[in-house]
Amino acid sequence: MSKEFLSGDQAFAYGIKLARPDVISAYPITPQTVVVEMLSEFVESGNLKSDFIHVESEHSALSCAMGVSASGARAFTATSSQGLLYMAECLVYASGGRFPIVMMNANRSTALPWNIYGDQRDSLALLDSGWIQAYAKNGQEALDLALMAYYIAEHKNVQTPFMVNLDGFALTHTFESVEVPEQDKADEYLPPFSTINRFDFEQPKNMAFSAGPETNSYFKFKEHRGMLNVREVCREAEEKFEKIFGRSYTGLVEKYKCDDADFVLVTLGSIAGLVEEVVDGLRNEGKKAGLLRIRYMRPFPDQEIVSVLGKARAYAVLEKDISFGAEGTVFTNVNSALKKSNVNLPGLNYIGGLGGKDISGEEIREIFKELETLDLKRNAGGVTGEFVAGSEGETSPRDVRFLGIPGEGLNA
Repeated sequence: MSKEFLSGDQAFAYGIKLARPDVISAYPITPQTVVVEMLSEFVESGNLKSDFIHVESEHSALSCAMGVSASGARAFTATSSQGLLYMAECLVYASGGRFPIVMMNANRSTALPWNIYGDQRDSLALLDSGWIQAYAKNGQEALDLALMAYYIAEHKNVQTPFMVNLDGFALTHTFESVEVPEQDKADEYLPPFSTINRFDFEQPKNMAFSAGPETNSYFKFKEHRGMLNVREVCREAEEKFEKIFGRSYTGLVEKYKCDDADFVLVTLGSIAGLVEEVVDGLRNEGKKAGLLRIRYMRPFPDQEIVSVLGKARAYAVLEKDISFGAEGTVFTNVNSALKKSNVNLPGLNYIGGLGGKDISGEEIREIFKELETLDLKRNAGGVTGEFVAGSEGETSPRDVRFLGIPGEGLNA
């Protein structure tokens, strides 16, 4: 194992190289381009035995990957923002066909206004496309997810495409020290691609067919069950990963100082690193702050979220996304998980980082301060002690707070 100084894009490209895809279908788009550029260099130099196909569009990139997977070969592609939206038609074909493609998405704002900087509106807009969705915190996790994504997606109980998301520029173009495993270790971890869901002249089968009202639900049920199986397969993948590489991961979520936290901030992606620093500072001041980082948005970690937030006094969701006219998509999912478990916990929704706008440590401190204020107001009527889930009369504020917009939550 060697240590390299890599950007998030480069780290992910190394991870894909180690996974040995048979075919790479590539169409460059900022800030994803570095990934497919590096892979093309690996192929050209002979360091990666793979067919590199430079297609004419993002739609074609995923269409090509589906054909590769249907022929019984390991496929990879990558995209970002408008490119991901252009692929939308193919996303549901890939998931419905149970093709275990791995795709890297460099999270980037969507138009209009036109913007090349990073938020998470592209991938979160496609949560319901049937793809596994994971969000990396740093370059090391990006590389490791490249390997684990194939392990999980190709598992016989899953057979579901996997989208690995890296925050545009904040992660894709930021350099850090990353451990790059040896190829023999990667080969020990990830077996060669094998699937019965392929064209086979010896055992012919119908693939990518139509299904009417009588049978359609059965296929959707199996697709849903495959996604739910990710929870157990993820645990298996991470246990094997730690055994071979010595690095451990924590399933669908990562908890940071949550065991005794009164106030928990929920988020995803690279902003979690800054939140950890703020939590450390608040802990030094005697405040019981915690961070719950969602690693996987699909399948959604409802059990893990309830187990953490059910012990808190209030929570906030900070996300780089907005479902216009409603609230942040991450908040909707978190709030739903709590309500299903009768945890009626006060929660606030903060929208920040749209179009790549910086989120400051001070703004994160203010979020925790507002959670304290919310808790004090809740108890102003004489309610004291630990919060009881589902208490009579408890409400959860639902207004959305935009960071940096005067008169809308926190001012810049």
